[in-house]
Amino acid sequence: MFESALKLLKMIEDCGYEAYIVGGFIRDRLLGIESLDIDITTSAKPVDLKRIFIDVTLPNEEYGAITLYFKNYRFEITTYRKEISYEEDRRPSKIEYIDDLEEDLKRRDFTMNSLCINSKGEIIDFLGGKKDIEDRIIRVIGDPIVRFVEDPLRILRAIRFATILNFNLDEELVAGIKQTKKELRRLSYHRKRDELDKIFSSSNAEIGVKWIKELDLDEDLEIYNIDNVVLDNDLVGVWSTLEVSDKYPFTRAERELLKNIHEVKKLDNLDSKVLFKYGLYVNIIAGNIKGIPRVEIISKYESLPIKSVTELKIDGNQIIDILSSHPGKHIKIIIDDLINQVLSGKLDNDYKDLEEYVIDNYRGKYE
Repeated sequence: MFESALKLLKMIEDCGYEAYIVGGFIRDRLLGIESLDIDITTSAKPVDLKRIFIDVTLPNEEYGAITLYFKNYRFEITTYRKEISYEEDRRPSKIEYIDDLEEDLKRRDFTMNSLCINSKGEIIDFLGGKKDIEDRIIRVIGDPIVRFVEDPLRILRAIRFATILNFNLDEELVAGIKQTKKELRRLSYHRKRDELDKIFSSSNAEIGVKWIKELDLDEDLEIYNIDNVVLDNDLVGVWSTLEVSDKYPFTRAERELLKNIHEVKKLDNLDSKVLFKYGLYVNIIAGNIKGIPRVEIISKYESLPIKSVTELKIDGNQIIDILSSHPGKHIKIIIDDLINQVLSGKLDNDYKDLEEYVIDNYRGKYE
């Protein structure tokens, strides 16, 4: 992909414009991290790029950005610009095209993300980003207070990078966060959750939690019990240990999972009936939170004689026939009883045994 990107730069240059690889790809390359996400900055405007390339899409032309597929790779290309003001979702609401690469780089968030590579593969470093990467420190470009007020998401991005890369935060950056942290309330809950997901799912998640606590961001993030967070390989498991604003976006399926985890945390996760009712996944998450070894829960679950109602060797229609009964709520009551009898080992999951139990205990009761 890198070689294709260099060819792309050369094609733009051959048409009389400047073009450079910019941003996180270079940072990751210096750190030995593989990346397939290459951004390009250029003096060419979107309309110019449309003349150079055939397969150009313009999802954000008004923001000076295009998407280009070249050599089967996807590239985001932005025109040198100043961003005059921002909307709440971080998109610049007004931009001004410029013809100065260094000025374009100054609008970016951190020095480590300001490095460029030209078509010859040479690194260009106007703002000291390479040294900050070597020193493993995150430093804001410009005045941190101004930059965080301009775009509060940069606060969470700083913590996310510090977490994932195991970098330190610059003292001025930290001071800027402390003075502007209330700006986090301006962010959409979708944006906040997206960054927090990346922090919580990192192998260094404890670093991110440490910074959230140390900088007292929990109140402005509307996380009410950050001290109780239990870091888990499963993101839903992490969120299940947190009390947060109900405005945070969770899908219907995620909300159902969170509800079940809250319920099952109060129960015995090695109990056959609990394992059957809530399933392996929910019990493993609850068990991790409570410190129950995963292998014990899996072993107990695998030993269950049945793991779902469909495995029961008798069904509702058969019960209706056996009792000469009719459909109704009583059929579910009988099936639940049979499931409990099988799970407790009092009955074998065998049709004849189940049929006999139904006759002995329910014949004449629901006619």
